[in-house]
Amino acid sequence: MCDPCAYGTKALQCVEHMLSINNSFPVLADNSNFTSSVKVFFGERYSELSIPVAKFLSLYMIPQISCTSSSPTLSDKSRCASFVRVIPSDVYQTKALAKLMKHFNWDWVGVVSLDDDYGKPALENFLQDSKEEHVCVAFQEVLPNYLGFKDTQQRIELVAATIRNSTAKVVLLILRAEHVEMLFQELIKTNTTRVWIASDAWSTTRFVMKIKDINKVGEIFGFTFLTGKIPGFEDYLKNLTVKQGVRNDFIREYKQMRFNCSHGQQSEHASPFACSVPDPQAANDDYLLHAVDLTEAYSQRVAVYAIANAIKKLLKCSDTACSGDADFMPWQLVEILHEMNFTLDKQMFSFDKLGDFRNGYDLIRWTMSGDERVPEVVGKFLIKNGDIEVYSDKIPWTNTTVPVSRCSEPCPVGTEKKISRISCCYNCTKCSEGFFSNVTDQPSCHPCPEGFWSLPGSRECQKWSIWFLEWSAAYSIVVMIGTVIGALLLVFSFIFYILHREKPIIKGILVISCLMKFGLMVSFGGVILFLGSPNIHVCRAQQTMYGLGFTLCVSCILVKALHIFLELMSCNPTKQRELRKFDKPFVIIGILTAIQALICIFWMVFDPVDVEEKQSKTQLLTLNRLCTQGFMYGFGAMHVYIALLAVVCFGLAFKGRDDKTDPIVFSMLIHLFAWLCFIPIFITQYESRPIVQISGIMVSNYGVIFCHFAPKWFKILSERSEILKAGKAPVASLTNDSDSGVISNFTSGLRESTHSIPQSRFSFAESDPSNWDISSLYPSEVSAASFRHRRQRSQRSRRSL
Repeated sequence: MCDPCAYGTKALQCVEHMLSINNSFPVLADNSNFTSSVKVFFGERYSELSIPVAKFLSLYMIPQISCTSSSPTLSDKSRCASFVRVIPSDVYQTKALAKLMKHFNWDWVGVVSLDDDYGKPALENFLQDSKEEHVCVAFQEVLPNYLGFKDTQQRIELVAATIRNSTAKVVLLILRAEHVEMLFQELIKTNTTRVWIASDAWSTTRFVMKIKDINKVGEIFGFTFLTGKIPGFEDYLKNLTVKQGVRNDFIREYKQMRFNCSHGQQSEHASPFACSVPDPQAANDDYLLHAVDLTEAYSQRVAVYAIANAIKKLLKCSDTACSGDADFMPWQLVEILHEMNFTLDKQMFSFDKLGDFRNGYDLIRWTMSGDERVPEVVGKFLIKNGDIEVYSDKIPWTNTTVPVSRCSEPCPVGTEKKISRISCCYNCTKCSEGFFSNVTDQPSCHPCPEGFWSLPGSRECQKWSIWFLEWSAAYSIVVMIGTVIGALLLVFSFIFYILHREKPIIKGILVISCLMKFGLMVSFGGVILFLGSPNIHVCRAQQTMYGLGFTLCVSCILVKALHIFLELMSCNPTKQRELRKFDKPFVIIGILTAIQALICIFWMVFDPVDVEEKQSKTQLLTLNRLCTQGFMYGFGAMHVYIALLAVVCFGLAFKGRDDKTDPIVFSMLIHLFAWLCFIPIFITQYESRPIVQISGIMVSNYGVIFCHFAPKWFKILSERSEILKAGKAPVASLTNDSDSGVISNFTSGLRESTHSIPQSRFSFAESDPSNWDISSLYPSEVSAASFRHRRQRSQRSRRSL
């Protein structure tokens, strides 16, 4: 037995001393033939000591078995060929550590490790395993291996400051127990509390559990190797004796230190009853039960059993004798160990091909016991399963809440994580429209399925609601009422004109007025098609009906305006007859309407309208089902053409403005101003297009009705009222004889004021409508001056009527 005092060179010196022959160490050409009285080595406790010893013994293939050295370096059979251990490699411990942190959602941790062959590989493995479990390292600090360095205390103070200043609430300590003791003592000075994760090097160390004020450092977890109880071992420690005739200096020294009065006054391990014990060597108590790590003692028992079974197999031993050669070569024992399978305390043990056990770990928590801590098993990690099992009911968290150690707060539902440079640190951003997340910490939002949509930051998708001008909507009801009223006014006007067709102000324009009414009726019909759920046929019909209907109406108005304009171009009868050739009302109406029909045909063929559903900008989770106008070329051409006709009407009427042109001027101004106001809204506000177009059509239609038809209703009804008041005709004959009498009186007066006008001049009103010529209503064979005079008198006569 040799104590290397935690120095690797001292450990090598011990090994050489044990292997030496007559205080010398032979140099052989073939080290595999090296023989020694020492066939196997137990130890070392620390990996940094086991590594140099294992490398040295591998030269001679002398087996070394350890109960605590867990460095992955020792699994390298090219350098440590004869090394075996009854514990798993740190490769699995770091996996268990990362799994533990993942289990409690600790993704922001600090790490303090040693700069030796134990700390460096363990840190490297942990960084790799933590990355796989999405655990991030907030800081990494390294302490010197040897406590004798003059700057060790200064480094510990700096590491303590780093821990205090870090936002990480969980710290992994890959240190030896002596380093942990110094670090905790420094942290206790400032009442620094964290959750500490212990590596196997100090997870069960008794003197660390007894540090003064150890309860102030916070929760401590760690992993220890799966162990068991040694039968009778606790009784052995409580009744420690040396059998008669046996020399055991260790027991004798312990009892002198514990129970001898003279030594007890100077030793901190002395019993309080030392001076009252008559024979120190015969005295006993339970002190060793608390001072000895029973779990580590069990591992040593397993190691001894492994060697004993290997030697038994090598020497071919039976229950009574061994037939093999006791002077065997060390490498033979190494081979047997790698093939070993043995049962102990109803457990099966074996080494893998790397010479490691793969049984797993116990998860322990340091519970408070007075001013000290004691380990308690609260879970386990089985290497075969690769997962950790935590006994949550055995962990009494403060306020029943698991401590939080995260770089970023969990992202709530309706958000997704935007990862920064460090994977555990992120910003929570709301899911965009059309995406959702229904669990916390979602890495990305999910798109909504077809037919569903979501608002920004949604936790679920909702089905689209479809908007169109429903029949039951308030605006639709208003439109229907307005359309019905307009249609009734047109029907009333048609009946009114038919009943009063012999009236001078109606007789000459009856057919054209009926065409205007028909065009407006078609236009009103197009308005109705804007209501309800649209389809492609309805979309085509609504635009075509308005375009053709209102074009027909405006064409009739243009014919009127053209006639008045031609009448005023010249008072020379000869020239007026020449201009009258262009006064072909029905030909003009047909051509102008046909042009609009061609525009609509080309529009529907080459740039057809369609139905689309587009997301509403004003209503949430709503699709607007609207008619589209293609690329707007046909739609624009149709409206520009109508506007051009209106401008021509306005220009012709304004040129020869008098009381006959006022309806034309005002109706065309109403139409042009309405569309000048509505078109910018139509272009910029997609959702309002049907409403805007309906409004434009209604204003234009009513403008024509009230400017062209309503005045005539009022005038004729006013005339009748005056006649009734004057008593010139009975009420019963107003609709028959009085009409002809009024016409007769009007024409007699007109003849007197204009001398004598042949009957043929009125051929427009009495001939076939297809040959109507409004200019024939006025004389053309008189001088310009007399014609103007007669026209003014005629106008005054009509006003008096």
